[in-house]
Amino acid sequence: MKKISDQYLIEELERRFSDNNNTILALKHLTEELKTVNKKLEESEAMKSHFISHITNEIINPFTSILGLSKSILSVEKENWKKVISMVALIHSEAFNLDFQLRNIFITAKIEAGEIYPEISNVQVESLLKSMADAFRLEANKKNLVINLHVETHNQTDGMFRIKTDPEKIKLILGNLLSNAIKFSIEGGQIDISAWKKDNLCYFKVQDFGTGISKENQKIIFDRFKQLDSGINSMNRGHGLGLSVNKALIDMFEGTIEITSKPGEGASFLVSIPEPDAGAIGFSNEGNDFLFEDNEVF
Repeated sequence: MKKISDQYLIEELERRFSDNNNTILALKHLTEELKTVNKKLEESEAMKSHFISHITNEIINPFTSILGLSKSILSVEKENWKKVISMVALIHSEAFNLDFQLRNIFITAKIEAGEIYPEISNVQVESLLKSMADAFRLEANKKNLVINLHVETHNQTDGMFRIKTDPEKIKLILGNLLSNAIKFSIEGGQIDISAWKKDNLCYFKVQDFGTGISKENQKIIFDRFKQLDSGINSMNRGHGLGLSVNKALIDMFEGTIEITSKPGEGASFLVSIPEPDAGAIGFSNEGNDFLFEDNEVF
């Protein structure tokens, strides 16, 4: 039988100790990775819970108001029709907000399913902006807000500002920005909506002069799972799902969105959308109501 030297035994023990240490390190790394995965799962569950809470807030509140107001109308005496008109206006407002939020929810589902893509048309920008301003006029009037439109057409040969883009999705992007601008504006203020084109980029800017957004909150407003005011009974809707939808749609267009804001000085959102190289598949030159059917062409 071959005699094993002391040196061999020492080297073998050192190798086995080394292998054991490597195994322990590998187990530690695996444990850390499992902890990280577990933490992400917990955060995901928390975010889903918050998301459901936010969506519940956006849907239940308008439905509750509509049902309550409708019931009140049924009990109004004939001589009190002025009261009925006031309640009908409130129902319209709540129904408009509900429709608007449902559009955001439905398009979020399409984004998650990877079923979102641009449907390009020739769009008359001034008509599109006027359509959006008219759609939100009643909401703006509640706070005595003036909506100003600025469309630069000096670079257009016929004085008409047209671009090739997806009008339905541009409407939703501008609608979300305008909705937030109204919610966070001060009473009796104004909102400026501007559009211009430079090279192959179309720019849209929505600016309000209201409460503004802090630097810290600017980092989270495009997160669909977070909202600056997030209570289930919150009456201050805004800066929630809409801006995350905007970010996803603007990314789809390969565009950008920038925010400039200081607390107490309002907020300005600048969106740039490149025109696609492919030709448009439709034509559109007049604005329709914001509440439109899925197969309706702007």
